[in-house]
Amino acid sequence: MSARFLFSLLSLFLLFPSFIEARSLHHQIKATINPLSHQIQIENIIILPEQAEDLKTKTLEFSLHAGLNPFSTSPGLTLKQIKKDDSNPTDIPLEHYRVELAQGLTTFTLHYEGKIHHPLKKEGENYGRSFRETPGTISEAGIFLARSTYWYPVFNETFITFDLEVHLPASWSSVSQGTRTFHKITDESSTSRWHSLEEQEEIYLVAGQWTEYQRAAGKITAMAFLREADESLANKYLDATAQYLEMYQKLLGPYPYKKFALVENFWETGYGMPSFTLLGPKIIRMPFILHSSYPHEILHNWWGNGVYVDDERGNWAEGLTTYLADHLIAEQREQGTRSRRASLQKYTDYVSKGKDFALTAFRQRESAATEAVGYGKTLMFFHMLRLELGDDIFINALRNFYGTQRFKRAGFLELQHAFSKAAKKDLSDFFRQWIEKIGAPKLAIKKTKVQQNGDEFRLIVTLAQTQKAAPYSLSVPIAVTLKGQTKTEQITVSIDKKEMTFSLIFPHRPIKLDVDPEFDLFRRLDRNEIPPALSLAFGATKILIVLPSNETGTLRGAYDELARGWQSSQTGKIEIQWDTEIKTLPSDRTIWLLGWKNRFRKNLTLGLKPFDVLFKSKQIQIAGKKIEKKGHSIVFTNRNSLNPDHALTWLATDNPAAIAGLGRKLPHYGRYSYLVFEGEAPTNVLKGLWPTPHSPLSKKLQRKNVATGELAHRPALATLPSLFSEERMMTDIRFLANDKMKGRGFGTKELEKAADYIRDQFQKAGLKPLGDQGTYFQTWAQKGGDPEKIAPLKNVVAMLPGNNTKYTGESVVVAAHYDHLGLGWPDAHAGDAGKVHPGADDNASGVAVLLELARTLGKSFRPERTIIFVAFSAEEMGTLGALHYLKTIKKFPAEKIMGMLNMDTVGRLDNKSITVFGGKSSTQWPHIFRGISFVTGISIDTVISDFNPSDQVRFHEAGVPAVHLFSGANPDFHRPSDTFDKIDGAGLIKIARVMKEAIEYLSSRPDQLSTTLKTKQKKDAKSARPSARKVGIGTIPDFAYTEKGVRISGTSPGSPAEKAGLLAGDVIYWIGKNYVEDIRVFSGLLRKLKAGIPVSLTLLRGDQEMTLSIVPMKR
Repeated sequence: MSARFLFSLLSLFLLFPSFIEARSLHHQIKATINPLSHQIQIENIIILPEQAEDLKTKTLEFSLHAGLNPFSTSPGLTLKQIKKDDSNPTDIPLEHYRVELAQGLTTFTLHYEGKIHHPLKKEGENYGRSFRETPGTISEAGIFLARSTYWYPVFNETFITFDLEVHLPASWSSVSQGTRTFHKITDESSTSRWHSLEEQEEIYLVAGQWTEYQRAAGKITAMAFLREADESLANKYLDATAQYLEMYQKLLGPYPYKKFALVENFWETGYGMPSFTLLGPKIIRMPFILHSSYPHEILHNWWGNGVYVDDERGNWAEGLTTYLADHLIAEQREQGTRSRRASLQKYTDYVSKGKDFALTAFRQRESAATEAVGYGKTLMFFHMLRLELGDDIFINALRNFYGTQRFKRAGFLELQHAFSKAAKKDLSDFFRQWIEKIGAPKLAIKKTKVQQNGDEFRLIVTLAQTQKAAPYSLSVPIAVTLKGQTKTEQITVSIDKKEMTFSLIFPHRPIKLDVDPEFDLFRRLDRNEIPPALSLAFGATKILIVLPSNETGTLRGAYDELARGWQSSQTGKIEIQWDTEIKTLPSDRTIWLLGWKNRFRKNLTLGLKPFDVLFKSKQIQIAGKKIEKKGHSIVFTNRNSLNPDHALTWLATDNPAAIAGLGRKLPHYGRYSYLVFEGEAPTNVLKGLWPTPHSPLSKKLQRKNVATGELAHRPALATLPSLFSEERMMTDIRFLANDKMKGRGFGTKELEKAADYIRDQFQKAGLKPLGDQGTYFQTWAQKGGDPEKIAPLKNVVAMLPGNNTKYTGESVVVAAHYDHLGLGWPDAHAGDAGKVHPGADDNASGVAVLLELARTLGKSFRPERTIIFVAFSAEEMGTLGALHYLKTIKKFPAEKIMGMLNMDTVGRLDNKSITVFGGKSSTQWPHIFRGISFVTGISIDTVISDFNPSDQVRFHEAGVPAVHLFSGANPDFHRPSDTFDKIDGAGLIKIARVMKEAIEYLSSRPDQLSTTLKTKQKKDAKSARPSARKVGIGTIPDFAYTEKGVRISGTSPGSPAEKAGLLAGDVIYWIGKNYVEDIRVFSGLLRKLKAGIPVSLTLLRGDQEMTLSIVPMKR
């Protein structure tokens, strides 16, 4: 035995004694890599599994990348190159070797070196998915090595374990599976060691020139490797890693590895490996990835990289991962029904008879059809299984399956055993029906009849399975809306024949029947159940693209190029013709109409009349939203009126540069009926689905149309832990709004106490002071109160300093006012003067979110621009605190403020949309909050007007783009009844999430927000708020309404509006003889009313116009 081999072997046994009795083949690899020359040099000590010791002689065969010239100095070993006839799917040049080992020899060493470089190449396009791939490469841009590279000897082993030591140039580092046990960078080189005791299917080695970030997430290390230093981006991923690891461990059991790493690749990928994910540079910076693809890849460490897939028996892991990641996130956002409908729509649109297959035959996604079955049908299978068993049994079965199968290969049979055991019943028939059977059921309502018998009502309903195949055994959810009842009666009926009749008894008259209203069954949808969507167009096998002959120049050429590109890359037979070459549109295929000037555009526009679409000369109105033709690209899809089984789709733009991007992006928007894009990128700014009023599985049981009643709320299977603490925020509000604080009125010691509390919280959060003379306070004297006096007031100001010197002096202002009315001054309602006004919603809620943002961001956020946190005083006096701030803050002047985010009255969200006022102060605000809504799943209405005169108005006067987040009007505003017990804690979390996204975006945005505001900063401390109204009628406005008139969301109890019979949803157009254009005009007209003198209100209720008389009262 050579000294070198003996030293290596002793080192191995001393460091890793557990491998002396290894169950799997173990690789101890030392790799030295030169990216510039594409060279790798390896010493690989191989330890055979313990059962190999029983063999008298051992002959092993392995394959290795050609040109690496392996040799061994291990005594008792013979190494020979052999020839093999094999097909190599990766096109890697291979060489095959045979190793003969002497009796008792279970450890040997191989040495090999050479060049590995397979440049990226396009593997093809499939329904818009364009890939560049490599089986493995060593290059200046980065290193990617996997089993497909054959960079280590690949035996016929099932599983392997390994230790990997990687030597690279000084600026490089490596990532692999398992735990990093050593990492050192010197001036000359970089060395890392990776240790994987967990049995693996292959060994990955990726390397690059990264900036590394890491943080503990419980017992797991969260890591991020970015090609460019970006602490803010890294922290987003580290935060998300901790959140999802915590959620999935609670749901499924312990995470199987000791780290999870986000690794930025040098080309666009979305790979998930054991204990890390490899994402491309563009993908990693898409904001929605954090709560879509990223948790999907984290979850794969349980399914696919924790429990391995036995491919020969069907890939169950992709569907289960999609159900517990993508679908679960949709559930958490109250969008589970939409998600399931989208999956069923993909199946209906993409999977024709010849493209369907059993789940046992699914291996990987290769097309839209294979995705619709392998991902979509499997997702629905697990959803039906969950509904069949209930959440508790479903979760226990998953946990047991994971616990018993971890680091083993498993198939649907092992899943069946786990679920049958948890359910204590045989589920083999259920599994066989959905796993082995090809196709899907299709449902229809055949007959309905309602009979009355005394106080009872009998609904007789006949359901049918209309598919050609044999009937399925189904549990069909039914929802029945009853007369006079808000909530539906929900029942599940069992059907296992082609047609079955059920008799259901109710205490009230059934007026509407809905079958499978939440899309809980895997089935082929009727075309009238689903809105026409792009998936119908992209799933077609026969397509005609009609080009606009009247277009000229580059736009004409761009349309032609788009059509030719799709013709060469998309599945299906695609024919291209100019609109002058055909007389009429055919009925036997899907049709794409391109261009505003396409002479067949009217064929589409006529069919859109039921969908609230209005075409004008310079704009289009879609669902009440006006879209200018200039600068926008529009896509509409409808059914071909000549044959509803085919799509009629129209794409038009005035920007030739946008067309290439549309060609790439549209296949990814398959679930939508209409789309609007902006700019050359192009950026999606509007998307949606047409309504489906004629579903054959929804039947009215009376002549009058009626909406489906309220369905029972179904909680998500798991809840994502928040970065923010509802408990802490509620504690803040409880302190600020308790009776002892006496409403935090002007010039009171309680207002001083509130300022001290906020200062202490800023200090604990690690924020630096930005007040007068190094304190947290900006102090000034102000006249006010009743009786009038001069009193000291304080803004509480702190900051997170910016890290980018390019933005010196620039800031993002995050604010909320902390003062309130005290005992009523300056806005007490009639009869309320002298009573404590707690101000829980207005605005202890805003302060609580402000403090929670400070606590959360203060821990780890390192902004590029300085973030200034301000708790304003004197807002109730007319935003005088905001005015004082702008006049005195010299280090961060108004002209260098990127934007101001104000929170005022944010504590009563209660599942409504967040209203954002001030959208007109920058053209970017609507786009910013639209993006935030998309990323977070939180509904946001950005209002262009700025009716609510809160602190942001002072910033508008200074020319600063500023918005005000608002949870909605309520009857307790400026009343003693604005109390802590009415605060919606879950809503505070939503406000905080939206604010965090906005802060992070503004802090790193390269350019200032554009604005048309003109500086008109006032020199004196006059109120910016109009004097309080003396009379009122008790309407609660819906501030999200942007059309003509004022829509109300309700009325105050006992108010004139309630007594007059006004209802939520009424739109007021006239007060007396005065036209009500908007909320601002409405408010002005109310100021002119007199208590006790009747006035008429003309309003629209649904389609009916009516006039009511109302008697205003003292406010």
